[in-house]
Amino acid sequence: MAGTYTQIYIQVVFAVKGRQNLLHKPWREQVFKYISGIIKEKGHKPIIVNGVADHVHCFIGLKPAMSISDLVRDIKNNSSKFINQQNWLSCKFQWQGGYGAFSYSHTHVGRVYQYILNQEAHHRRKTFREEYLEFLEKFEVPFDRKYLFEWLD
Repeated sequence: MAGTYTQIYIQVVFAVKGRQNLLHKPWREQVFKYISGIIKEKGHKPIIVNGVADHVHCFIGLKPAMSISDLVRDIKNNSSKFINQQNWLSCKFQWQGGYGAFSYSHTHVGRVYQYILNQEAHHRRKTFREEYLEFLEKFEVPFDRKYLFEWLD
């Protein structure tokens, strides 16, 4: 719409089904590039997509023409299809239901970018569970533990 100007920064976090370590390092970067392409194709700005073997962080400059839930649905559907078509795994790849979405101001873009860029180092010190619970508490998101991601441990 003409005359509409926005600046919305969202970090989306989602996990592999069952938090399995299925995003293997040899092809993980290809998946992140594919996810970036989905974000861009939907009209948003992929600032950075990165993660580790069991989860992904997408930092997005969001356009308000599409809901976050529709975007995440499309990212998950298309990227899981991509992974399965590559035959990288002997099992069917799936993302877990649900996701976290957290908003940031423009002044935080550099810090969030660096945090997502350094996921491997970060997760040598902190588990995904610890990280995710910290996000929920930091952003004061009410939650019920029984509806969090499917925890295997």
